[in-house]
Amino acid sequence: MFNNSSKILFLMMMMMGTLITVTSNSWLAAWMGLEINLLSFIPLVSDNNNFKSTEASLKYFLTQALASTVLLFAVIILMLNNKIDNIINESFISSIMLSTLLLKSGAAPFHFWFPNLMEGLSWMNALMLMTWQKIAPLMLISYLNLNNLLLISVILSVIIGAIGGLNQTSLRKLMAFSSINHLGWMLSALKISESIWMIYFLFYSFLSFILCFMFNIFKCFHLNQLFTWFSQNKMLKFTLFMNFLSLGGLPPFLGFLPKWIVIQQLTFCSSYFLLMILLMTTLITLFFYLRICFSAFMLNYYENNWMVNSQTNNFNLNLYLMFTFISIFGLFLISMFYFMF
Repeated sequence: MFNNSSKILFLMMMMMGTLITVTSNSWLAAWMGLEINLLSFIPLVSDNNNFKSTEASLKYFLTQALASTVLLFAVIILMLNNKIDNIINESFISSIMLSTLLLKSGAAPFHFWFPNLMEGLSWMNALMLMTWQKIAPLMLISYLNLNNLLLISVILSVIIGAIGGLNQTSLRKLMAFSSINHLGWMLSALKISESIWMIYFLFYSFLSFILCFMFNIFKCFHLNQLFTWFSQNKMLKFTLFMNFLSLGGLPPFLGFLPKWIVIQQLTFCSSYFLLMILLMTTLITLFFYLRICFSAFMLNYYENNWMVNSQTNNFNLNLYLMFTFISIFGLFLISMFYFMF
């Protein structure tokens, strides 16, 4: 990733674009930040040696450029609308803006580009797409007050994220659908308050980072690799699937905490219908995570000869195990500190 200086430059520009969007006080400046972000993410994705990543960068450019164009169009109409007497309904313009931002973040029903794109990325790029690239659009969505359209998007996101991941064998697509599901949770947290959304986002980013870091160390891209890979090291296998369950939001793990907060706040707002759908779909995601874990733990896979001597960096592995410890026992630790102080 960081073997050449241009990548670092583009990474800095990408972060700068997001920060411009988040800190801007006009829609035009926010649009400009999104454009800087987009144009600096594309060189990070594209790789001359890999056709899939070049294709992915083109797909990303086309979808994001479409969203940006429509967003700019809506912003200009909004500005004209303020000059002339209100010819066009304000909520109509806002709904156009919201749909473009949902397309940018990859939420359903505008999610179609997201799993296909993930398939062509390396793990670190996939991690950036799943976490950092969500910040700017979600921040802009929080400025728009369109609860009905957002509610439809939340429901569709969690359902598609749950059902789409059921028959996936590619880990990147699995993570993509998981990301769409979590995006539904984040949007519902966004309806309540910004701080809850930030908490959820931070926890989700941390858990995604652990899994992507692990897959990147071992260069795993498909499920069958997971089953055969760790047969000589049961500990790694165990921690990996613990992290999967943590990402799914199973109660004793850290991934349950942000969901717990969102569930609590939604009950305060008495959004029981939305809460029921969120919980049902989370059960489906947990089902397919558990199915993967069961097949990995129960069946005795044979080792492949060429996988026995897998050279891994010891420091990376220790770092991964440390993060995994936080992921598994984080909820206990947070509860302990809470009761102590």
